[in-house]
Amino acid sequence: MNSLLKRKTRGDMWFDTINYVLLTIVMLLVLYPLYFVLNASFSDPDLIYSGEVWLFPKGFTLDGYERIFSDAAIWTGYANSIVYAVVGTVIGVAITVFAAYPLARKDLFGKSFIMWFLLVTMFFSGGLIPTYLLIKDLHMLNTIWALVLPGAGGVFNVIIVRTFFQSSIPDEMWEAASIDGCSNTRFFWSIVMPLSKSIIAVMVLYHVVGFWNGFFDALIYLNDEHKYPLQLVLRNILVQNQVSTGMMADVESYAAKMRVTELIKYGVIIVASVPLLVLYPFLQKYFVKGVMIGSIKG
Repeated sequence: MNSLLKRKTRGDMWFDTINYVLLTIVMLLVLYPLYFVLNASFSDPDLIYSGEVWLFPKGFTLDGYERIFSDAAIWTGYANSIVYAVVGTVIGVAITVFAAYPLARKDLFGKSFIMWFLLVTMFFSGGLIPTYLLIKDLHMLNTIWALVLPGAGGVFNVIIVRTFFQSSIPDEMWEAASIDGCSNTRFFWSIVMPLSKSIIAVMVLYHVVGFWNGFFDALIYLNDEHKYPLQLVLRNILVQNQVSTGMMADVESYAAKMRVTELIKYGVIIVASVPLLVLYPFLQKYFVKGVMIGSIKG
């Protein structure tokens, strides 16, 4: 009987084959650009321009990485990004969880009005100029708080966490705990939080990725280069060719400077991507679970 259930028809085999082919093509389309940048960061820029670099590095060199890791601006940007990501994630996840849990409770008076009020903010905002003026009036310009506070309470994240609480923490559990004399605070910390590790991991991943990849807020609110996150340093190198003088100290000719600049561009992309590439595999299952939670109930 089991052998009959496992037997595949010709249509099933064609279906699986087509799926594997399509998924393989999509995988290559997604991975090859990053693989090419990795190869280019070790290759001679002249060979890259001539189209000789495809699958493996050619004209192998570590000059770009040596200049990158010897530059203080890169390390400062790394440190700043880590601080912004850690502080912003802690604040953002805390606000999200503390806002979502009451909204998931049936005994919260006026929760429908609160949810509609929050939803309105997803579609309408004051715009960039009013937001900038508000940040200025709050004396947060050129500080870490201008980057971590304005977007700390994301409505979309609140909806995801609220949906998780509604689907995973039954009301009967609270009723049983309250009969035993458990307070709301004790119930939240002793029962809800231990059962919510997966959604908290999802929120941590969301916030870390957002802060690590973000540069626009820093571009608007920061004017001190020593406070720039890594992505803003990367933007200045890639878009404006603003390579620090420390990287070019021993380069004189214009052609040599352009060559070194290209090496540095590819290398900085890899250096900036490594932390998330290392973090994501450990949280991938939670990330998929969070996406599914958000898609089941809006």
